[in-house]
Amino acid sequence: MLGWMAWTWPTALLFIGIFSAMGILTIIEIRYPGGDERKGVLGLVTTRGDRLFITLLGAVYIHLAWLGFFGMPLWAPIAISIAWGTFAFWKV
Repeated sequence: MLGWMAWTWPTALLFIGIFSAMGILTIIEIRYPGGDERKGVLGLVTTRGDRLFITLLGAVYIHLAWLGFFGMPLWAPIAISIAWGTFAFWKV
């Protein structure tokens, strides 16, 4: 039934992680409405959802750049992406 896409455990974990983050942000938004708007170092007024989007977009670009310049393995860009996500939620 799902043979049209190459579902592997890493692919499944990626989607589980993204949907889990969205679920957690939804629960936080229900408990603490308002989106926690703030102006960060980029000069943008962002909410939690905006920061999640910026984090995911940055992680994609970090991985693509790593693959373009260095290739496999992808452990280093995962660590860089986690650092980027921490920075994005803290300062952006």
